[in-house]
Formats: sequence, structure tokens, C-alpha cells
Amino acid sequence: MDLNQYIDHTILKPVTTQEEIKNLCMEAAAYQFAAVCVPPPFVKIAKAFTANTHVKVATVTGFPFGYSAIEAKVAETVLGIIDGADELDMVANLIAIRNGDWAYLEKEIATVMQIIRTKGKVIKVIIESGILLEAEIIRCCELYARYGVDFVKTSTGYAEKGASVEAVRLMRQHLPANIQIKASGGIRTFAFAQELIAAGATRLGCSSSVAIMKESEGASTADAGTGY
Repeated sequence: MDLNQYIDHTILKPVTTQEEIKNLCMEAAAYQFAAVCVPPPFVKIAKAFTANTHVKVATVTGFPFGYSAIEAKVAETVLGIIDGADELDMVANLIAIRNGDWAYLEKEIATVMQIIRTKGKVIKVIIESGILLEAEIIRCCELYARYGVDFVKTSTGYAEKGASVEAVRLMRQHLPANIQIKASGGIRTFAFAQELIAAGATRLGCSSSVAIMKESEGASTADAGTGY
């Protein structure tokens, strides 16, 4: 398993500095992570720092609570793309999910998907699985599958519960094979990363990416030492 290719190396705290973005991008390039995920104001500089590498630049829209107006999410999506984002991680309107307003959610994703597909970008829809009911997660999977999103993502990392193996398994059961799953929120160990991948995640949003990689390298060395 090329664990590095599962990882979106992430920093999204509201007091992020330019120096932290530079370090994030340098680490991502060194480890050949799939992407860096950065706050919208840092997309341009992250794109510059990752130039001449295979590392993609992702940013967030409607983050972290998801209740921005559709027009606001459209504006954030457009600006992110103008600044050079390859991938957009959009928080679904969680209020609409909890209140069963699926017509609103359908309008939201239909509107944003027009931009994503026109510009050839990748979209990951964050549903905050840790605070949803099982039936709500299933309904989200059905909705976003119909619109052909690239990923359904478990969490923002800002709710009281992040990624779980159970949520990833449930999502995998109710998504078609062509739609991937990004697990994020509270992934701090190699063992947990392995569990999430085994459950069906194909991308991991981590701020502890380097520590996880070092732990995985240590595990590989230990396995080699035992002859297995």
C-alpha cells in the first residue's frame, strides 16, 4: 500500500500562517502526498509552493458549518478555481440535512456541480457523518451518487466526532464503486489510517500526516525484521 497517495496533508485552522503553508507544501512534496488542503486565502501560494510536483491543491467551501447560502458556495468555488485549486471540499448544508430539506440539498449540489464539471475539477462533499443519523448518511450517499460527485467525505474535523470505521463502511455500502470516500477528522495513527482504508476510504484528510508516515515506515521495518 502506498499510504502517501491516500493522504491530503491538511491545515485549516483559522490562524494559519504563510510559513505553516510553506512547511505543509514542502512536507507534501517530500512525501509525495496526494494533495494539500488549505484555507481559501492560501490557495495561490500553495499552488506556487507545489509547482513542479504531483501534489494537488485542495481548498474548502462552506467551511466548517455548511450553512452558507448556495450563492456564497458558488462564489467560493469560483474563486478557489480562479486561484488554482484542483479539488474543492464543500460542506453540505447540515441544517438542510437535519431538517430533511432534500430539495434544497439537491439544488445546492446541482448548482455547484455545473461549475465543477465545466472546469474539470474534483469535488468532495463533506456530510459530517459523526453527527448524522444512519438514515441521513444513507440518504446523502444516494443524493450525491445521483449527481456523480467525486468523493463523499466524512467530516470537517470541527464537529464533536470525526471519521469512524463504521461510517466509512456504511458509506461504501451505499455508494457506487466510482464514487470515492475521503475520511477525515481525528486520524492521528497509522493503525487507524489502515482501518479506514480497509473499510473503503481512498483518501485521508490528516494534519498528522508526517507522524503517520513515520509510524508506517517503522511498522514496515519491524515487519521486515521478523521475516514476514
